[in-house]
Amino acid sequence: MSAALAKPHPLLRAWPKAPRDALPLALWDAAAVAAATGGSPSGDFQASGVEMDSRDVRPGDLFVALKGEAMDGHRFVPMAFEKGASAAITDRPVDYPHILVPDTTAALHALAHAARDRGEAVRIAVTGSVGKTGVKEAIFNALDRASRGAAHRSVRSYNNHVGVPLSLARLPARARYGVFEMGMNHAGEIAPLADHVRPHVAVITTIAPAHIENLGSLEAIADEKAQIFTGLSEGGTAIIPADLPETQRMIDHARALGVRFVTFGRNHKADIRLLDAIPNAHGGSLVTADLGDARLCYTVAEPGEHWVTNSLAVMAAVRAAGGDLASAGLSMAEMGGLKGRGARHAIGVPAGKATLIDESYNANPASMRATLRALGETPAHRRVAVLGAMKELGDFSDRFHAQLAEPLMEAKIDHAILVGDEMRPLEVELGKWDDNSLGKPPSFAHCNGPDEAIAALSDYSLTHGDAVLVKGSNAVGLGKLVTHFTRASG
Repeated sequence: MSAALAKPHPLLRAWPKAPRDALPLALWDAAAVAAATGGSPSGDFQASGVEMDSRDVRPGDLFVALKGEAMDGHRFVPMAFEKGASAAITDRPVDYPHILVPDTTAALHALAHAARDRGEAVRIAVTGSVGKTGVKEAIFNALDRASRGAAHRSVRSYNNHVGVPLSLARLPARARYGVFEMGMNHAGEIAPLADHVRPHVAVITTIAPAHIENLGSLEAIADEKAQIFTGLSEGGTAIIPADLPETQRMIDHARALGVRFVTFGRNHKADIRLLDAIPNAHGGSLVTADLGDARLCYTVAEPGEHWVTNSLAVMAAVRAAGGDLASAGLSMAEMGGLKGRGARHAIGVPAGKATLIDESYNANPASMRATLRALGETPAHRRVAVLGAMKELGDFSDRFHAQLAEPLMEAKIDHAILVGDEMRPLEVELGKWDDNSLGKPPSFAHCNGPDEAIAALSDYSLTHGDAVLVKGSNAVGLGKLVTHFTRASG
């Protein structure tokens, strides 16, 4: 090679350096983990990921051996290294590369906080009674598209006291955005999660009677969800749904904390306001929204009115995070359903294909109504609803289950398969309808569990053009039914 070719061009030597250039390429190395946790390293290592479940370890992961009431992660350290872990965080010496700490849970929290503070990522936190996982994914897709892969988010539903710190510990130093989901079952659980993340943008999707057994009222649920605002960084923004009876309550929480807030919805006072939503023939909607100083028209691929509203929350969050709204619109048009949360499958039936809509991961009265409405809008030869029990409704359970009769009728469901004891009040309510009632009542069957539901749906003899909604709380186990019919078609 000539000297002229080996010599750097003057413009390359003058290329400006940015603070981001000094950030590490590896997710973690031994020195950084030791500095974050105050632990003692057994040697040098680099890690490309962080994991707490030995079954999910991938090559290069840092395994955190957490101790719970019934299980000690230290038992699975050998398994983690067999699967390719590069090191572990432990509270006792092990025969593998490790960081020795007094308390592995405290070390995970410290690692999470170090990840949060070392970079410049804009952090977005999402909570709500319905739709938080889908909205989290939509925000991530929008920001990841605009930043060309520099966005990060919590995977699956890692939204509790362990999942949020773990997701935060996985935040790369060079990430430009981080999107985190936060869930709760009891009062007092949201604020600590918000304090871990300290988001710049905090989103509440909606308020509905999920976990009302533990909280007691919708007002109490709204108060708990609004605790996400307590962790907002200075200058942060609260994103609040505008169309609910609890809207003013959440606004009052934001004002009491002195944080900026933006509302979204159909209400004429909403800051991000729906102007029009035109359903597409094959699902989804063409949405026009008023942003106050501009109007935005975009396509939402996901079907249902609830996704029209969700998209407004997404746009509000992307704008508050300094993201690109055009990229957000394109990502909404391309987004497909998530496993257990709206994924659509073509399943083989005699003479063709039927559509199976997988909503098997979670259910509450609001999401049941929304997905039944979406099923009613789905072009189909016949519409079948496999509905599992809605859990954690307490004394409200019978009433909320019985009230599903109306949305079943409105959606013109041909057949309903009701799964679980909690569905008995709906069975009684449907039994009151007859052919002289307004509209045609659906036929229905009651099952005790997913195996009986599989048999009942098989006996119904699906045909070409049918559409099947599978919806229920995860504890009912209707994912087994989805797997049965999708595997049979694969």
